[in-house]
Amino acid sequence: MNILVLNGSPKGENSNTFKLTRAFIDGAAAAQNLSIDTIDTITVSQKNIEPCRGCFCCWEKTPGKCIIADDMSGILEKYIQADLVIWSFPLYYYSVPGILKNLIDRLLPLNLPFMRERPDGLGSGSHPSRYDMSGKRHVILSTCGFYSAQGNYDGVWNLFDHIYGKNNYTSIVCGQGELFRVPELRQRTDEYLELVKQAGFEYMQGGIKTETEAALQDLLFSKETFEEMADASWNTGDSDMPAREDEGLRFTRQMAALYHAVDDKERVLEMYYTDTGKTCQIIMTDKGHTVLTDNFHAFTTRIETPLSVWQDIARGKISGQDALMQHKYRVHGDFNLMIHWDDYFGGAPAGGKSARPVQMQNKPEKRSLLFCIVPFMVFWTVINVLPEFGAYIAIIAAASVPLFSHSFALTKYDTISSFSVIALSIASLYLPLSFILAASYGIFAAMWLVSSLCTKIPLSALYVAKDYGNEAAYANPLFIKTNKIIDISWGITYAVCCLLMATGFYMYAILVNTVGTTAMGIFTIWFQKWYPAYYARKTN
Repeated sequence: MNILVLNGSPKGENSNTFKLTRAFIDGAAAAQNLSIDTIDTITVSQKNIEPCRGCFCCWEKTPGKCIIADDMSGILEKYIQADLVIWSFPLYYYSVPGILKNLIDRLLPLNLPFMRERPDGLGSGSHPSRYDMSGKRHVILSTCGFYSAQGNYDGVWNLFDHIYGKNNYTSIVCGQGELFRVPELRQRTDEYLELVKQAGFEYMQGGIKTETEAALQDLLFSKETFEEMADASWNTGDSDMPAREDEGLRFTRQMAALYHAVDDKERVLEMYYTDTGKTCQIIMTDKGHTVLTDNFHAFTTRIETPLSVWQDIARGKISGQDALMQHKYRVHGDFNLMIHWDDYFGGAPAGGKSARPVQMQNKPEKRSLLFCIVPFMVFWTVINVLPEFGAYIAIIAAASVPLFSHSFALTKYDTISSFSVIALSIASLYLPLSFILAASYGIFAAMWLVSSLCTKIPLSALYVAKDYGNEAAYANPLFIKTNKIIDISWGITYAVCCLLMATGFYMYAILVNTVGTTAMGIFTIWFQKWYPAYYARKTN
């Protein structure tokens, strides 16, 4: 497979469109087991290609050969030999960039001068090809600066329809192309590039699938969000009074453009940039948002940060969680906004749908801590109330966990809990009850302590991650630290129960278990909210 890429952007490999092209050829190469190095890429801006003179020497004096001595002769040879030609270019004033139009004009030697009617009836005549091009395929990859590509490529399609015929080429065109150069939006643009890579793979396997084509047509962001971000990106005032805008205000306006109301509560996010001394507020309502630079409201959440740090977070140079753990910024007020930041500033849905392609989303697994705790709770209750039959009831309860968890994902701790209770229940039929109870408290305590001290993800984190960004929560050091402290607290509580039972303080052990469980439940709910907010307010 001989693949030729014609990069027609004046920006060369720094082109936003070429990011799509790289993704496409990565997928195409993977489908054909090709090395990327074997794919010939011509950067048109780096070539010496003079405009066509319209002399028609390539038809009369030197048939099939242009008399202009420049780089175009070598490009024509590669073009003729290619099995697949990929055209990569941005939309320039509703057509192809001028340097690429020069190259297209210089394709004239590939045609014969004779007039022929087109089989598709397009136009009022055409010139037949000098070479057999019947097996050659073409792909067009392009981006434009409008919120949507729809309705802006008429000039491009008219051009390529005349060259190759309607439906004789494949195209992937993407609006909002300038966003591919914005580091702060990399998460969304990378998702789109993954789709383009998938399309390249499918194309080489027989054709781009319908669902992939549909996903590629989704807007990166809604029209309103994109246009507001685009307007805010220009570091000037309005057309009547051009002026350079404060960098902090410009950055805040772009951030605010991504705001998406998720409920009907009004919130005031205050950004204080400590390195510039500037303050901006974003008033967030279910109707939209407003950016203030004076006449401030009482804030709901206030972030004190150097502008450079928040920009680095937005650009992915450092995670917000790591920056918080390093006390690079502080948060005052309602910390819940920080926990659900991506929900508010992930971009407004386009057309009522998620801004992200459906196939890129993973449905979070439902987990419940009850499946870990209840078997032990049942065991401790029935083994004391019904010493003779309690063991059998506990065995049935523990063995029934899978029957009640069909809509949940069981964790390893749920399994450990059930098997431990079954083993303890069987042992209680032959061993002293006080020993079995002490062992049960010890096992339960060990499960919490080991998960906190010896594993990367503590026990409690598995059950609450869905409320803190799902799998992404596991990469949040503050989330992990919070849950490790909670697990240690649970472990110590039941270690005390074990010690009391083992030393003969039976009633005290039961009391700590009863009261301690309730107290720890309340502590857990409170601490999960309090500690992250407390840590966020701290200074070094």
